[in-house]
Amino acid sequence: MDQLNSRKATLSLLPFLLFIALFLGSGIVLQVQGVDHPFQQLPGQVAIIPALILAILLHRKPLKESIAILVKGAGNDNIITMCMIFLLAGAFSSVAEATGGVEAVVNAGLQIIPAGYILPGLFVIAALISLAMGTSVGTIGALAPVAVGFADQTGTDPTFLAGALFGGAMFGDNLSIISDTTIAATRTQGVEMRDKFRENIKVALPAAIISVIVFLLIATDSAPVESQQMQWLATIPYIAILVLAVGGMNVFLVLILGIILAALQGVLLTGYELSSLGGDISAGFASMFGIFILAMFVGSLAEFIKQQGGLQWIAGKINRMAEKASRTGNRAQQLAIGALAFITDICVANNVVAIVVTGEISRSIAKKHNISPKRTASLLDIFACSAQSFIPYGNQALLLSATFAISPWEAVTHNYYGLILFVCAFIFIGYRKRQHSSHLS
Repeated sequence: MDQLNSRKATLSLLPFLLFIALFLGSGIVLQVQGVDHPFQQLPGQVAIIPALILAILLHRKPLKESIAILVKGAGNDNIITMCMIFLLAGAFSSVAEATGGVEAVVNAGLQIIPAGYILPGLFVIAALISLAMGTSVGTIGALAPVAVGFADQTGTDPTFLAGALFGGAMFGDNLSIISDTTIAATRTQGVEMRDKFRENIKVALPAAIISVIVFLLIATDSAPVESQQMQWLATIPYIAILVLAVGGMNVFLVLILGIILAALQGVLLTGYELSSLGGDISAGFASMFGIFILAMFVGSLAEFIKQQGGLQWIAGKINRMAEKASRTGNRAQQLAIGALAFITDICVANNVVAIVVTGEISRSIAKKHNISPKRTASLLDIFACSAQSFIPYGNQALLLSATFAISPWEAVTHNYYGLILFVCAFIFIGYRKRQHSSHLS
């Protein structure tokens, strides 16, 4: 019976692999053939449909039951929350652009950030805002319209700007003490947030510094920027929502207030007609339709994997491999904890869920092999956030794709911070031969 369950758990991963093969494979083939925008020719929300059909077939249960699982995954609280944020972010971006708010903020930003430093400047701004807000999606939703404006004004490749914004946003998501990933990691390991922060910053800060250097070296915004008259009053709504977000206001309220304030400033300063507001909000919603559908379908696929034991099978395999390597100190176990979070996040496309799912078994591994709770929490958060930086079907990549009109794959491959964080994590684990909980707790 155990062998049958193991086989079923293994097979549950096939639909996910099919989705990846279709989503990325088609783009690679079309790129080789010289097709324009190759990774946008087979949208993710279409590529995932054959994978869902395969998942239903492998489930081997009545169709009604399989549909129930599909709907349950699509209706997951985290998925619906993200979808609502997507819609509001799209509406805010549309209204802010129509009322001139984005243009005003872009002009202000171009005066504040020295010429030639748009990429590292955007990374640092995104890192600071996400550190204060504790949400990568919220940070991207707020800054992406401005970053698109930077691309238009300076001639900078939008994929580089998307990558800089992506990386900066993930820095705060990983490190912020009010981030949902930090809360999940510390609660599952029973450790104080400040202790996890001190451990985490040893990896995140060097990765951020290296990323800034990389963006300095590849900066392409050398085109002359026309000097335009500043309209500081037009930036007030945007500044207001950033202040409110940094102050801890719920991201839903922030985006709703952003829409209202953008519309009001447009009426008072640019002659914007309120009769256009409904159409602009609707256009913003429509711009997020693709990622809305894909996010729900990814949730469905993740639910099938979870229901059929795929995640538990992965956890068991990694744990057994770590046990065999125990003679090398506890570095193998630290890598096992990181691998659990990393692979789980790739499967479920949500770093918070990945941390919660793997938290208990990671705590057990850590306790058995004398790894401190703060390091365990840090490893879970680092590897989950790093994985989120690599997946083109994650919330952050999808939101950047919709806003910048690029493929999610382009957003992922230009997020250098995610890769650097991943490498720094390995250096972090290998720094000491054996890490004792009595020394670091």
